Amino acid sequence: MRIAIGCDEAAYSLKVEIMKHLDEIGVEYEDFGAKSGEVILYPDVAITVAEAVAKGDFERGILVCGTGIGMAISANKVQGIRAAVCHDPFSTERSRKSNDAQIMCMGERVIGVELAKYLVDIWLRCDFAGGGSTSKVNRIMEYEKHN
Repeated sequence: MRIAIGCDEAAYSLKVEIMKHLDEIGVEYEDFGAKSGEVILYPDVAITVAEAVAKGDFERGILVCGTGIGMAISANKVQGIRAAVCHDPFSTERSRKSNDAQIMCMGERVIGVELAKYLVDIWLRCDFAGGGSTSKVNRIMEYEKHN
């Protein structure tokens, strides 16, 4: 699995820790985020990562900013993308199993490094479960095509 990862300056430290974790668990990634000391607008990073995932260059994406909210809002503007804020284990799991979210978003000012790594692990091992959620995800995609 290839992951696109990005951050703004508010979450540079968390991005670095997540990348170290991905290295440790053997997950390939490409960094689209802010460099040390660089100030960058989170919508620019979110759109770049979301477009790369939507095109199929990467299977999934991880975005981090101060709260994760701005990244999620921005990434969700890209057709075909479902980005979810993931700050607890249950929501993280459901973002994949129920919503087939391809991008997880987290906030450095909201959660700590160890929780973030734990959530990444959960999110990476979960797949879309289908079932009753399939019609809901399909409806999201239908609506998106008409707007």
